[in-house]
Amino acid sequence: MVEGRVPILRNGRPVSSSISIFDPIVGRGDGCFEAFRSYEGRPFGLAEHLERLARSAAAMDIPLPPIPYIGEWARRAAAEQGDGVVRIYASAGTEEEGPSLYVMAAPLPEIEPDYRLLAVDAPWHPAGADWELAGIKTLSYAPNMAATRVAQAAGFDDALLISRDGLVLEGPTSSVLWAVDGVIETPSLDLGILASVTRRIALSHARRHGIEVCEGRYPLARLSDADEVATLSSGREVKPVLAVGKLTFELGPLTALLAGAYQAEVEDLLRG
Repeated sequence: MVEGRVPILRNGRPVSSSISIFDPIVGRGDGCFEAFRSYEGRPFGLAEHLERLARSAAAMDIPLPPIPYIGEWARRAAAEQGDGVVRIYASAGTEEEGPSLYVMAAPLPEIEPDYRLLAVDAPWHPAGADWELAGIKTLSYAPNMAATRVAQAAGFDDALLISRDGLVLEGPTSSVLWAVDGVIETPSLDLGILASVTRRIALSHARRHGIEVCEGRYPLARLSDADEVATLSSGREVKPVLAVGKLTFELGPLTALLAGAYQAEVEDLLRG
C-alpha cells in the first residue's frame, strides 16, 4: 500500500492507492524512478528529472509514454499535493498489461537541518566499473537502505558510501561535496554515482561565483583535510554535514553560499 492524499496515476489514469504485487516494480525492484520536490504545487527541476528518467528507462529497455505526457501527469500530482515530493516509477510491466508508469505525490518526509554521516562499505556499487547500469536511477535500492540503517543503528543520520578500494562515492540517496582551502571537491560521475540534479545546480553556482571545483576520485582520508562538508539531494536541498565518523565539521561559508543559491532558484520558481 502506498499512502498519500494524491491519487496514484498509472499511465495517466487514477488508480487505487496500491501497485499490483505482480508488477516487477514490487516483486523484483525491476524498474527506474525519479523523485523531486514540489513547492506550493510547482515541481522543481522537472525537465532535468524527466531527461534522467528517459536515460534510465533506455538503459533498462523500459518503454515510456511520451515525455510531455509524463510531465503533465507530474505537474498534476504536484499541483494537488502542494508542498511535497513527486515520484515517478516505470517498469516493463507484465505480459498482460504491458509497461507501467506510476506518478504519485506525498508530503515531504522530515528533513534534518544538518547531518552526521557514517562511512559504510558499498561493495555492490560499480565505483567506476564498466557496467551498463552505472549511474542509472534503478529501483533496486535495498543495499543503499541497508547502509542507512547501519549508520542509524550506530547513532548517525545517514551513510556515506565507500568503494571497495576506499574511495568516497555518494550517500544512499544523496550526493556529497566538501571544501579544502576554498576549493570544492566531489566524487566524479565516472565512478558510477548518480548525476544528481541538485549536485549539478550546486556546482554550477560554485563555478559562477568563481569557486574552483574539482571532480575526481578521493579516498575517505581526504575528508581529514576538509574545512566543511555538504550533503545534497532534491529532498534535502543543500545541507551541512557536521560529522563523518569521528571527524567533525561546522557549517562553512561555501555550504552556506550554495544553500542560499539553491533557495534563490526555488524562490524564482515560486515567483514565476
